[in-house]
Amino acid sequence: MLEAFSNPRSVAVVGASREEGKLGHAVLKSLIDAGFLGPIYPVNPKADEVLGLKAYPSVKDCPGTVDLAVILIPGKLVAPVMKECGEKGVKGVIVISAGFREVGAEGLRAEHEIVDIARQYNMRIIGPNCLGYIDTIAKLNASFAPLMPRKGTIAFMSQSGAIASSILDIADARGLGMSRFVSLGNKADLNETDFLQEWGDDAETKVIMIYVEDIKTGARFMDVARAATRHKPVVAIKSGSTSAGTKAASSHTGALAGSDAAYTAAFRQTGVIRATTVEDLFDFSEAFTNQPVIREDGVCIVTNAGGAGVMAADAVEHAGLKLAQLSPQTMAALKEKLPPAASVLNPVDVLGDAQADRYGLALDIVSRDPNVNAILVILTPQIVTQPKETAEITARLMTNSPIPVFACWIGGALTAEGVKILTANHIPAYPEPERAVRSLRAMLDYRRWLQRPKFQPRSYDIDRKAIEQVFDAARKDGRLQIGDAEARAVMQALGIRVPGSGLAEDADEAVQVAEQIGYPVVLKIASPDILHKSDIGGVKVGLKDAAEVRAAFATIIANARSRKPEAEIWGCQVQEMIRGGREIILGVNRDPQFGPLMMFGLGGIYVEALRDVSFRVAPLDELDAREMVNEIRAIRLLRGVRGEPPADIEAIVDSIQRLSYLVTEFPEILELDINPLMVYEAGKGAIGLDMRLVLAS
Repeated sequence: MLEAFSNPRSVAVVGASREEGKLGHAVLKSLIDAGFLGPIYPVNPKADEVLGLKAYPSVKDCPGTVDLAVILIPGKLVAPVMKECGEKGVKGVIVISAGFREVGAEGLRAEHEIVDIARQYNMRIIGPNCLGYIDTIAKLNASFAPLMPRKGTIAFMSQSGAIASSILDIADARGLGMSRFVSLGNKADLNETDFLQEWGDDAETKVIMIYVEDIKTGARFMDVARAATRHKPVVAIKSGSTSAGTKAASSHTGALAGSDAAYTAAFRQTGVIRATTVEDLFDFSEAFTNQPVIREDGVCIVTNAGGAGVMAADAVEHAGLKLAQLSPQTMAALKEKLPPAASVLNPVDVLGDAQADRYGLALDIVSRDPNVNAILVILTPQIVTQPKETAEITARLMTNSPIPVFACWIGGALTAEGVKILTANHIPAYPEPERAVRSLRAMLDYRRWLQRPKFQPRSYDIDRKAIEQVFDAARKDGRLQIGDAEARAVMQALGIRVPGSGLAEDADEAVQVAEQIGYPVVLKIASPDILHKSDIGGVKVGLKDAAEVRAAFATIIANARSRKPEAEIWGCQVQEMIRGGREIILGVNRDPQFGPLMMFGLGGIYVEALRDVSFRVAPLDELDAREMVNEIRAIRLLRGVRGEPPADIEAIVDSIQRLSYLVTEFPEILELDINPLMVYEAGKGAIGLDMRLVLAS
């Protein structure tokens, strides 16, 4: 799809300059210096030649075909050149020029214009306002990046040109090569999802790195990422979190989600490994590039320092990993080969006087243990330590190991030579054990993603007509907010059980409904304009007889009229009093990038004060729903503590999936809360007590 960028036969540089210090000069020089094998055409109407190459007054004057054009002229001049490129038959355009949406409304119009031209001529655009594109396979450097990366197997995309330059420099310092590199800029046409799809099938790329500030097409990104991560690891760092979307939402879900929750959920649901720092971005990517993915949990630590071993063991536990249980045969072999004072447990302590040969003996033995699925070798420089020789023996024994091997040479100048040897032999070397362990954790997360069953969201036989009638009635009344009195019909149509209930316009009717349902009952204000009923004294519970119902009706109506005088009052909803069960909250808030963001948590203090909630992007499948439930800190309360029976977790999982299906099938739902959903003990189901939702205008 993007062959015009990854394998162009020829390149035109529009705005090529003879003047050093100009971008048009730097980009042309980068193209030449990279060794691009096809024709390079400088385009400059005021020059006969640039950097020894014949120059042409326009793209249309270049001889033969032009597959790729790089544009470096003022933004206001780009549109006519785009039209010339289209008429020439150019297939790919890199618009490095700035002056588009980033400068305001006029720039946005200019950006739309060049996209329209590109579509008219079936061209694709990188940029505008970008650093450019590099392809080490094609020996193409169509950028003003400060260096050409060495050839490698990491593909990197960045929304920020400045960050991209830094990433290239860090990669070079760490000895990491790249296959492809793109600075996305304003993403007027091509975006991160397009390159993820392209690179997911790229045989030259083993790992994909992403720096992103926003994702334009969230749902498509998730579909593409699910496919790409089945073939290779994708490591992403996301910046630019904002609370603006949170402030705009009025539901519990919107208030708790935050814009970053959708990205965290989307990455988790698609197998994308999220890095929180640039350091982690490189550590994880280097690990995936150079080592096999861990098969299952079980880390063995080999160290010459007890303290460092303890630090590593702590890091393993904090990361949710496990130390391998060494077999009796392994411990016997270690005891035979190591000094009496050495520890043959895990961590294996070869003692402070260990030289390279003792490390070699220990590594050879533990690497044969079937319980060991990863090895972390730690070295601290002591008077007899051999950092260089130990690195050499580690490399000799562990290169081509079927399990991942990480090194931690803790030090500076004394360990530097050993680190170089390890790195040259594709063994990641870290200055502290915590970084190595975080990389192992990322590897195990990816392994579990690969073992995960195929994504299969469930469909439900719901009463669509009943749901549409509720929505149509609200719109007919000029309303977008739907409260409990109406929303219970949506829950019933969705297959979620609701308590017995009826609407009463006056106190006499409230008593009639209560006696039909049976005491005790609950009364709630029924108003399309009052969604948070408790806030205005609009709920009374545990009403045991007609007198209490009449008194409660009068109080609720009076409260509503005094605190919400503008509200339309329908009366009171009389509802069956539900006893027992555990309160949970289910919610949805439609994220502008990813769509419906679902929330689950326990009700009451757990959601309001502790914010103990989990998020996923709909649609989701049974495994997603089950993970949502198990993810909250208070899960033990649902599983049963101190003799309490466990809650019906299967009913919760089913309710989450039903809600996911609803908001996927009805995209007009912007916000939705079921609060609370009362969950009974295992096997007895759940019942929705209150629901509210907001429709799109």
